[in-house]
Amino acid sequence: MQTLSVNGYDMAYLDVGNGPPLVCVHGSLCDFRIWSAVLGPLSRKHRVIAVSLRHFFPEHWDGIGDTYSIAQHTDDMIGFIEKLDAGPVDLMGHSRGGHVSFRVAQRRPDLLRKLILAEPGGELDATLDPAFKPGPSPLAARVAASADKIAGGDVEGGLTMFFDAIEGPGAWARLPATPKQQLRDNAFTLIGQSRDKRPPFSKLDAEAIKMPTLFVGGANTKGALPKVLHTLAANVKGSKTAMIPNTTHPMFEQAPQKFSEIVLEFLGS
Repeated sequence: MQTLSVNGYDMAYLDVGNGPPLVCVHGSLCDFRIWSAVLGPLSRKHRVIAVSLRHFFPEHWDGIGDTYSIAQHTDDMIGFIEKLDAGPVDLMGHSRGGHVSFRVAQRRPDLLRKLILAEPGGELDATLDPAFKPGPSPLAARVAASADKIAGGDVEGGLTMFFDAIEGPGAWARLPATPKQQLRDNAFTLIGQSRDKRPPFSKLDAEAIKMPTLFVGGANTKGALPKVLHTLAANVKGSKTAMIPNTTHPMFEQAPQKFSEIVLEFLGS
């Protein structure tokens, strides 16, 4: 593990392999460790840099303060890539990290070569979704309820509620011990996420993404994530989409070899 001071915060990251730089950004309740299943295959051809966003492991945050937001994480990733000083990088983000990566591409396309978005998290505004309704989304309401439990000391209850909302009833109970502990390590970030008024994606946002872009999804993912993925893909000009059979939201953990093959083919094309 290494650290890089960005915007007054020490961002922890793993740096593995040699070749063109590929920066990986994790999602909610995760950290740089989430990419462990694909580090080996990807690092055979690339310098893979897996970063932990502000307030995630190895920090053990208490949920207090206003420095947890999509805007802050986007600013941090822009600063991180600038400080790497490795030239334009390939950027890959999953879930919340996909949202952050999208915003980096929107604001600073000069920093990027190619963009990979694995089921980016977020909502669609009225220009992309005719059914859009102002106010918190169903997932945002679930995040808030989960965060309330965690803030009240019921970490297991809060994580169960959140994880089951993404992966289906009983998903938390079926999860092995190691990934459960990684989620516990980041539990208090849900408190920050419950206050994060992230802007929804718009048609203009999607049309602003000009670099080669790949969307990756789990073929069996439920809920709003597939809708967001396919809608953005339809509005990012020239983008490609790959769906991995028999997987859900953590598709690169469930099918690491197939995920890596898809990513490496896109980056090498």
